[in-house]
Amino acid sequence: MFALDASLHAWFVFGLIALAAAAMLSNKVRYDFIAIGVISALTLSGIMSAREAVSGFGNSVVVLIAGLLVIGEMLDKTGVASITGDIIQSAGKKSKHGLLAIIMLASAFLSAIMSSTAVVAIFIPVILGIAKRNQLPASSLLLPMSFAALVSGMLTLIATPPNLVISARLSESGYAPLGFFSFSLPGLLILAATIIFVVFAGRKLLPQNDAAQVPDIYHRKLAHLMEDYRSDREITDVMISAKSALNGVTVGMSGLYTGYGIRIIGIARHQNGQHQYFTAPHASFVLSEKDILHLSGAPEQLHMACTSLQLQPVTLSATQKQQENWELGATAVLIHPNSRLAGKTIKDVRFRDRYHLDVIGLRRNQQAIPAAEDVRLAPSDSLLVTGAWKNIKALEDQNHDFVVLERASEGDDVAPAYKKMPLAIIIVAAMVLISLFDVMPLVIAVLMLVAVAVTGRCLSAEEAYRAIHWQSLVLIAGMLPLATALDTSGGTQIIVGMLMTLAGGKDPQVLLVLLFFITVVLTNFLSNTASAVLMAPIAITAAEQAGVSPYPLAVTVLFAASAAFLTPVASPVVTLVVEPGRYRFIDFIKLGTPLLLIVFAVTYWFVPLVFPWQGNGTL
Repeated sequence: MFALDASLHAWFVFGLIALAAAAMLSNKVRYDFIAIGVISALTLSGIMSAREAVSGFGNSVVVLIAGLLVIGEMLDKTGVASITGDIIQSAGKKSKHGLLAIIMLASAFLSAIMSSTAVVAIFIPVILGIAKRNQLPASSLLLPMSFAALVSGMLTLIATPPNLVISARLSESGYAPLGFFSFSLPGLLILAATIIFVVFAGRKLLPQNDAAQVPDIYHRKLAHLMEDYRSDREITDVMISAKSALNGVTVGMSGLYTGYGIRIIGIARHQNGQHQYFTAPHASFVLSEKDILHLSGAPEQLHMACTSLQLQPVTLSATQKQQENWELGATAVLIHPNSRLAGKTIKDVRFRDRYHLDVIGLRRNQQAIPAAEDVRLAPSDSLLVTGAWKNIKALEDQNHDFVVLERASEGDDVAPAYKKMPLAIIIVAAMVLISLFDVMPLVIAVLMLVAVAVTGRCLSAEEAYRAIHWQSLVLIAGMLPLATALDTSGGTQIIVGMLMTLAGGKDPQVLLVLLFFITVVLTNFLSNTASAVLMAPIAITAAEQAGVSPYPLAVTVLFAASAAFLTPVASPVVTLVVEPGRYRFIDFIKLGTPLLLIVFAVTYWFVPLVFPWQGNGTL
């Protein structure tokens, strides 16, 4: 470790911020690794002690966000979000304008109490189905839905991590923290203006894809679903004859995959009067005469294999097909922007061994490409996977790696369990009431309610731990000390001095404009949480030097941090809809720019009315 001269601390921190920003923009370094690098640099430079540098991991904001992620997962597991989707479908049948408004309202209000990323992931298949049945382009619904989820960050304290970061910074600076609904009034005004604009004008700015191209996720059979993904592959059923070379050999020794590129998706076996079905059979599984193999491969390779291995093509009876449908399913999933699989090949992750499912199709940038095991997966790639329904459901539960796009209609009768829904609703209501009446610290209340959710079997302990976005938490924990270093090194004072000069004195309205657009630029190209962490202390210090209340400027940063409308990589909330909506970068600019101006107008005119410049506290 080396001790950097104190006069250079501020400039070192500025350089560190620039390096972190460049790493985030490159999209080649994981955000949690960037945070670890920040912590290491602050310690090795002598700007902070090791205890100070890792203090973010013990910050109540980090613990609170982890708890809220579990609460959001609980709402998913207990079917609350699914019920919301059903309500949308029922309520939006009469009017296209009304349908779009209801979708945006539901997305915003549900995202106000649970993870907006989770809400968008849940709503994508619902919206695709609605688009098909109403003969609407999915592109006219998906982006407005995700933008409404972003606006939810302006409705409640717990809607998004930046809100909690800003509230905590106010508290650390000696001011009252923000209340649960402190900024809801201007937030609701922004939401109303956003919905009105999108419904009556903004939707015309979006691409109008052919409605016939939008998949009907509720009624397509597996065979039809494959048409979007198969490229040069098809699925067929064959029976092993007595003279077949596969009779008595194992799946691994069959040579179907190594010799012909053919996957055995499932095996039907009739033995001793009993019917058995095996999905994603292991390499050691021994094949027998009269086994019916469900194969996936290129047509010419399937023909060659049937001829050389003496496999007999068969047409299943209605009873056999029904049995197969009960056992074998398929689903199309999107690679989550934060997925652990991004950058790895199907072979690297041992997909079949890990998930007991086969990848039989791959789409990238709206084009089907061969699902070869050596193809590196990228965020927003969509995979078509097949296997046992129980394994498909387990894969769909991995919602930090995958987002469900479509499910083969053979699984329509697989319904979510709603038994714990009343308890889940009570838990959310208790959380809101505790926050409103300040009965106890919110972080303690959320931890207690998480314990109630787990012991009440709304979700398992394992599911609760999986619900936590560890990468996001490490990012926040690493950026919090950076904000502290910016303050203690004098960097905050330097930035505030520059803002004061640009503001031409101490005009708070000019400061508001500057802070808003600086934060917007940061949040559209970096993490919204990182933007809030860096800008919150600057806003508070600027307010103190201008001799005004910090709340108008703090809420300005809060609103701007949620205005990630301009780029498809600004937030997972919008990244998720790029592939299913077939959006281009220009689509975000066209619809996002007027929405950004709406947020700015409400912030400029109404935030100072709700939070007066000479006010002493929060609502």
